[in-house]
Order: sequence, then C-alpha cells, then structure tokens
Amino acid sequence: MLIRPFQPGDEDAVVDLWRRCGLTRPWNDAHLDVARKLRVQAEWFLVGVLEGQIVASVMAGYDGHRGWINYLAVAPDRRRRGLGREMMQSVERHLLAAGCPKINLQIRADNVAAVAFYEALGFGRDEVVSYGKRLIEDRKERDIRQQGG
Repeated sequence: MLIRPFQPGDEDAVVDLWRRCGLTRPWNDAHLDVARKLRVQAEWFLVGVLEGQIVASVMAGYDGHRGWINYLAVAPDRRRRGLGREMMQSVERHLLAAGCPKINLQIRADNVAAVAFYEALGFGRDEVVSYGKRLIEDRKERDIRQQGG
C-alpha cells in the first residue's frame, strides 16, 4: 500500500470510505471535517492507496502536549490484512518525529472491533471522561460557505 498525504482530489473517495466504515454521523459534515483538517497540519492527513483506489485514511494532530488520531479507516473489504496497522505506524512516525510523547484517540463505546484493534497496537484505556462542546454547528458553517461568506 502506498501511504501519502491527502490531496484535494481525494475528498469524495475519502468521505465515501468514512461512510462505508460507519465513521460519519448525520449531524457532522464530513466534507467540513476535511476542509478544517486541510487548514491545520494538512501533511498529517494520510491516505492509503492500493491498485489506484483509496482504501485507508487517518488524520493526526499534535498540540504540543498530546497527539490525536481521527478518522482511521480501512475499507471493509480490505480489513484484517495489516493496512490499519500500516497507517498507524506511519502516523506514529510523524508524531514521534515531532516529539509527541503520547497519542490519544476516542472510540465509540459500542465499537468493540476498534477497541480490540487499538489494544492489539498497544493502546490502553485511560481513566478519563471525554467531554465535548461544539463551537460551530456544521449546518451553520455550511450555510455560510454556500452564501459565499
């Protein structure tokens, strides 16, 4: 698998991959997530390509304290072949080179396959409670963009 930085022409294939992997939610605009990532550490938005098709993706970020992983996805028909592990190893190299001491990620509580995958890679459950606060509603940002603002 060729692992390379995301390119703008990859967007539809990547969002489709996320949908097929069950990573998208109706209240969250995946296209806006792509646009947002391209404004911050775009070089850490990676895709995996096999036979000319995008079959994997991962977004990483580093805030100077912790690294974060988002949207790790492997096409359902390509799973259990080490591709997810390859994507994680690639992004871990980027984070380590930046001096990142620890990686955090969030897994939906009902995603037992993801829990098993990350545990096999050496991740463990942190005894924390994850909180979130939305500052910008995707619907509102989409409307502003469509109006040219």
